[in-house]
Amino acid sequence: MKNKKIKVYLQYPWKFPDSPYYKYLIDSPPEGIEFQNIKKQKGVITNKTFFWFSNFLKKNIRRWANKFGLNVPNAHLSPKGNYDLIHCCHCLSKNKNKPWVADIEGLFSLMIYWNNSKLAKNKVIKILLNKNCKKILSWTEEINKELINHFSEIKNKFEVVYPAIPFKKINKKRTKKINLIFTGRYFYAKGGLHSLEAIDILTKKYENVYGIFNSEIPLEIFKKYSKNKKIKFYGLIPQKKLFELYKNSDILIYPGYSDSFGFAFLEAMSFGLPIITVDGFARKEIISKNTGFIIKRPKKLDSKKLNKELILDIVKNSSKLIENKSLREKMSKECLRVIKEGKFSIKERNKKLKKVYEEAIKWQ
Repeated sequence: MKNKKIKVYLQYPWKFPDSPYYKYLIDSPPEGIEFQNIKKQKGVITNKTFFWFSNFLKKNIRRWANKFGLNVPNAHLSPKGNYDLIHCCHCLSKNKNKPWVADIEGLFSLMIYWNNSKLAKNKVIKILLNKNCKKILSWTEEINKELINHFSEIKNKFEVVYPAIPFKKINKKRTKKINLIFTGRYFYAKGGLHSLEAIDILTKKYENVYGIFNSEIPLEIFKKYSKNKKIKFYGLIPQKKLFELYKNSDILIYPGYSDSFGFAFLEAMSFGLPIITVDGFARKEIISKNTGFIIKRPKKLDSKKLNKELILDIVKNSSKLIENKSLREKMSKECLRVIKEGKFSIKERNKKLKKVYEEAIKWQ
């Protein structure tokens, strides 16, 4: 085992990896692990047309599956090959001759459309009961609880392995200027409207505060806020350019309403950015009181309409960081520590993942 590398085949539900999780997995594999079927990402967004087409395709497949009540497991058959183990990326496996593990962000990873029906559960449990299914790797404790709740008979197969992101050594120029940043592929779903309104208010409230906005913004919204020359607007850009924006930013304002995880949090933290967000699924697992502020989510929230109370909360908590330099620097250091050596570190992820892989092939 010490001299031989474990060959792991990466099985995607689509023809391409559509999450930063796999980019960071491929770029920084555990020691002694050799990934097969590597499909490199320059970032999640490499081509706008391709991104919108793939998103349209996935959305409609799920919509029609829901409309016709199709209980189709998100399971795939990997080709034969010289590998030891299959790692299913946001999906399950149909293979009967190779051991496999799967990482799961949410219940939606189990089915083409998760409708929580008895038939859907029975189809999934049949796959999970297979002896070749060795481990289901939950991204968070929250999804792990949901999986155990639905499939308690195989709770021993569920284990939490947090996603990870590389630590970055950065030297920021000391300046009095403070940049607030929002980034999100989906303007409304990620909380873009509320972030933009808050950033608009904050840039007018403080002379040294500026805004950076990375998202595809509806034209009528852009016309309204582009009058504020202290905010720079970017469309969907490649990850390399996005990281340059993070490098020159100080605080992330990102509600992230539709996120079950939210890689924007980890990416911002890797640049030492304290976070202002809104409470949501697993949010308190990702953001602590030492790395940012989590705002209470209103009971009635429409991401396409301005919510005065919520925006005031975003402004109030952002102001704490803007006005208190020592607090901002303290949170920044903790963000970097969590990425360098904490639960979202490459080292921590690889230690757990290597153990999972080795145990998965041990009895084959």
